[in-house]
Amino acid sequence: MKKPPSKRKQMLLNGPILVPRPSQRRFYGHGIPNVDRNRLGGKLIVVEGADGSGRSTQITRLREWLEGCGHATVQVGLKGSTLVSEELDQAQKGNILSHTTLSLFYATDFADQLENTILPGLKAGFMVLADRYIYTLMARDLVRGMNEAWLKNVYGIALIPDAVFYLNVSPEQLVQRNFAKTHALDYWESGMDLGLSREMFDSFLKYQALMAHQFQRLQSIYGFQIIDGNRSPDEISTELKRKIETVLTGK
Repeated sequence: MKKPPSKRKQMLLNGPILVPRPSQRRFYGHGIPNVDRNRLGGKLIVVEGADGSGRSTQITRLREWLEGCGHATVQVGLKGSTLVSEELDQAQKGNILSHTTLSLFYATDFADQLENTILPGLKAGFMVLADRYIYTLMARDLVRGMNEAWLKNVYGIALIPDAVFYLNVSPEQLVQRNFAKTHALDYWESGMDLGLSREMFDSFLKYQALMAHQFQRLQSIYGFQIIDGNRSPDEISTELKRKIETVLTGK
């Protein structure tokens, strides 16, 4: 039986190790107190997109690629906090919270991960891969009529990432992918709490169109990169790797 290549050989097969150039660290607003931004030597890479956009697949590929190139990685995502994730799941199952309360639940989840996973990971020199970030949270809240100035203040604690990629997939394609994967549509990803339609399929299309509109607005504000997510996973992965290499080398 053929032995798998050693870690050193695997690193060579993946190409030369790219040593990240230091970043000019900034927060979107007031930030987290007592954080020495000069010591955050890693990179924060964000991949955004709806369920069915291929976001998680691309995160997995990026992690394997980066680790194969010799970089330590850590991954974060929505509802990843040990502080409130279970309570948030329970609240969503019962659909008993107001939009403001649900928004604050997600903001707490984000703040906990930022303080206890993202910032320590960057301080240790890790590549932090975020499976969605504040942009999804803001887009969801904006669709539900939340005040934009209030949201910007709440998420003023967020560190500005080194790169943000939004996988843009048409609502019609998202429907097909979700049905192929789970044979069902998610209540929240269909916006059923908004009363857009009594029929979940129709509500999903309307809700995802609203979300896409908000992402376009946010892109004009925050300047993240929009990636055509209707292509094959290999094509998307190649493009993301090329763009991340640019981020790492600072070119």
